[in-house]
Amino acid sequence: MATVAPSPVQLRALPERRPELALAHIRLMLLMLLFIGATAAIAVRIAYLAAFADSSTNRAHVSAIARGDILDRNGIPLAQTIEVWSIGIHPEKVIGDKRKLAVSLAQLMPERTPAEYLKILNSKLTFTYLRRRATPELVAAVNRLGEPGIDLGREPERIYPQGMLAAHVLGFTNFDGAGVSGMEKVLNGDLTGAARGTGVMLSIDSRVQQALEAELGAAMAKFSAIGAAGVVMDIQTGEVIALTSLPELNPNKPAQQGPDAAFNRATLGVYELGSTFKPFTVAMAMDDGIITSFGQSYDCPRVLQAGRFSITDTHPFGGPCTVAQIMQESSNIGTAQIAAQVGATRQREWLRRMHFLEKVSIELPERGRPLTPGDNWGDIATMTVGYGHGIAVSPLHLATGYATLFNGGYWRPATLLKHDADRPVPKGERVFSAETSYKMRALLRLVVMKGTGRKADAPGYRVGGKTGTAEKIVDGRYSSRAVVTTFAGVFPMEAPRYVVVAMLDDPKGTKETYGFHTAGWNVAPVVSGVISRIGPMLNVMPDPNREANMAEVLPYIHEKEE
Repeated sequence: MATVAPSPVQLRALPERRPELALAHIRLMLLMLLFIGATAAIAVRIAYLAAFADSSTNRAHVSAIARGDILDRNGIPLAQTIEVWSIGIHPEKVIGDKRKLAVSLAQLMPERTPAEYLKILNSKLTFTYLRRRATPELVAAVNRLGEPGIDLGREPERIYPQGMLAAHVLGFTNFDGAGVSGMEKVLNGDLTGAARGTGVMLSIDSRVQQALEAELGAAMAKFSAIGAAGVVMDIQTGEVIALTSLPELNPNKPAQQGPDAAFNRATLGVYELGSTFKPFTVAMAMDDGIITSFGQSYDCPRVLQAGRFSITDTHPFGGPCTVAQIMQESSNIGTAQIAAQVGATRQREWLRRMHFLEKVSIELPERGRPLTPGDNWGDIATMTVGYGHGIAVSPLHLATGYATLFNGGYWRPATLLKHDADRPVPKGERVFSAETSYKMRALLRLVVMKGTGRKADAPGYRVGGKTGTAEKIVDGRYSSRAVVTTFAGVFPMEAPRYVVVAMLDDPKGTKETYGFHTAGWNVAPVVSGVISRIGPMLNVMPDPNREANMAEVLPYIHEKEE
């Protein structure tokens, strides 16, 4: 086909090709090519970082430890692991304007200044966290910044669903999920190994723990004490059913706690526990054949001179007193004489067999070393140790001592792990004779029925026990204004099953106590309240006929020296 040439009219109708229009087209094409090139470069950079960056720097949270649960003896979770958000940064992967990014990060996470964020962004770090345990809202806001160098991830977090309950038992973990105190530290291997799926069951009963903490906390507040500690123990197995130290520790926020809250007064703290030691002295003398009956008499003057020291009583006899009366009225003078008869060598040996001269035996790493007279353990020290002065042990030492005295005479180590078929109850070490263990029940029941421990009684539970009030050292001297008060109780006394120890550090007198700050007024009622609450939980029901059941041992109290 022949080509038809355009007419002159058609030629005039076509637009003229101006040089400037062609140049604009060229510029537009160049800009489009530059944009495509830049976009491609960014895509390539992102792909490179994703594909070829060192995998060890991709996500630091993979090193955080996922741990198994810690459960109480009934299967209630005390510590669990969940997944939470974290916000990190790979400085070398940042492709945006670092100054603008630093300002944006400071607006969203104001714990650092823009200058501090910029320093991180310009650093040689391969990865660092900007915020851990971040809220979903914050994560979403940071994600909207659109910076590939920001790393949003999920990591395990340890939580304590019961809050501060049994916090000093549990301890806590660090940000990487490793236990740093308490049973969390003890069980690091178990919770990240074989027991990760099943968890670990403790001897603690959450219900009993809550009752102990509530009663002790109320007393600490009422008497303005600076601290407190408490233990509930199964005297036949050594299992610790509850253990607390006050002030409370919040394991969910350990970094916000002061050193006083982190200090475990039940196992790490050691104290002169005063007259709670007197039953041990009497039991030593009974097994050594020094005391043959509770009616045995001693001369108890108003003041007993021991070298250059004077020993006195709160309730002085000013004459003869029996062993039963010495215990009932908590006589220092009478007990000092009994201790002197036992002697320093035998006393040390008894305390060694009770494991009172070493750190308390339990799984926790937080354990204090007892303070003893050491090389100065002479006649005077023997007398004062006999009534709980001049020797300092932990409240848990005291609980194991009472368990030993009233379980038939066997020492067993305290444990925070539940006994089962795989962890049977140890046989124990014989310390006191079965006869002495049996007879001592009546003596400590007498203290609660008619002596200094009346306020520890819990109707229907037949509580036996002993008060203890010891002066604290202030400015290098013992001060009567500052004391540690303790009550060690056992129930039910006709067939002992549990020991309850409660201690208040520096309680103050009140109008209700007529200004007195001794154990019978402030800490004995704590034991009464605890036992009344936990008895049914432990299948020990109140029985109004229990007094009749004790008749067979009460005659020992009234025996006369032949």
